[in-house]
Amino acid sequence: QVQFVESGGGLVQPGGSLRLSCAASGFPFSTYTMAWYRQAPGKERELVASISSGGGTIFYADRVQGRFTISRDNAKSTLYLQMNSLNGEVTDVYYCNKLVAPTTWGQGTQVTVSS
Repeated sequence: QVQFVESGGGLVQPGGSLRLSCAASGFPFSTYTMAWYRQAPGKERELVASISSGGGTIFYADRVQGRFTISRDNAKSTLYLQMNSLNGEVTDVYYCNKLVAPTTWGQGTQVTVSS
């Protein structure tokens, strides 16, 4: 079955960096546009960034443009999110999934930016 295992989150000081990873399985990862999402308690999940199957088309939400970099390794069925210049507004649980018709959410990885 479709499965996503996110990792790499943690507690980081303002201005710091993190690299999130998402190991995907159960579907042909290399053929799907993938995305990172974030969710705060009691709020809707929102799109952070997406990357097309071959990596040629990338989208970033305005609030992370220039600070986050999404990438993928199709041979490893793994999605990445490099997060730089972190501030408190990015504190959330981060999830990966398909961009279109996302299903079967993983447990996510908590990112907390605090001094």
